[in-house]
Parts: sequence; structure tokens; C-alpha cells
Amino acid sequence: MLKVGTVAPDFTLKDKYGNNISLSDFKGQKRVLYFYPKDNTPGCTRQACAFAAAYEGFKDKNIKVIGISKDSVASHQKFAEKYSLPFTLLSDPELAAIKAYGVWQEKKLYGKVSFGVVRTTFIIDENGIIERVMEKVKPDTNAAEILEALK
Repeated sequence: MLKVGTVAPDFTLKDKYGNNISLSDFKGQKRVLYFYPKDNTPGCTRQACAFAAAYEGFKDKNIKVIGISKDSVASHQKFAEKYSLPFTLLSDPELAAIKAYGVWQEKKLYGKVSFGVVRTTFIIDENGIIERVMEKVKPDTNAAEILEALK
């Protein structure tokens, strides 16, 4: 997992419309980059809806919110439409950004070991430096915690 003070790795992924979006597209703007396991699952839906509810607060502070999972572009489009998500969702089926940020990790559930995305949020400053890393975030409170931290 990347640490505070590290240069955030750039990437180019497709958004819910199939457009290429790079992290560097938002240079000069603070970014909240959150990685989540899967569209339309209970925790991920709560987290996305919490970011949507707090979106105006991020917008007022000129902070770009970007969610990344390994789901497809089509899945992101349906997810965003279903829950009226106003922020950017990026598809990373090849795990390029997910692995670059160190959030593809071993997980254990009911004794079964597998690999998957560990819910993690990075706050990246205007110059592309990781300002804060939030591991094992709670879906319901992640967005509010970030806004509070950025006051």
C-alpha cells in the first residue's frame, strides 16, 4: 500500500461512458480516490451513496471524487444511473491502478482465502502527492470523515 508523501501513480482508465480518464487530468485540483470491491453490493452502494450525498461539499472545495473498482464500464454506468452518482467512476478490470496503489490484497471470509480490492481511500493534493491514506474505511462514514479532515 502506498504511503503519505508518495507521488500518486498516474493511470488512464475508462469512465462509465467509455472515455479515457487519467489521474493527471486533474492536476492542480485536490482529488479523493477511493477504491471499492464491487458495484451494487451493500457496502459499496452505501459508500457511493454517501459520497453522492456529500458531493456538493466536495464540489464547493474544488475536490474531484473518483471511485475505482474492477467492474466493467457497463456495470459502472448502470450503478451510477441507478443511484444518481454525480462523481467519476473508473473501470479497472486489468487491475492496473488497483495494484499500483497496493489495494489488491489477500482477504479472508468465513475461513476462505481469496484476493480482492480492500476498501481504501487516498487524498491526493494538487501536485499529485498522497496527503492521506485511509485504510479499511467504513462505507457509511468515509465521505463525511474526508470532508471533516479537509476543513
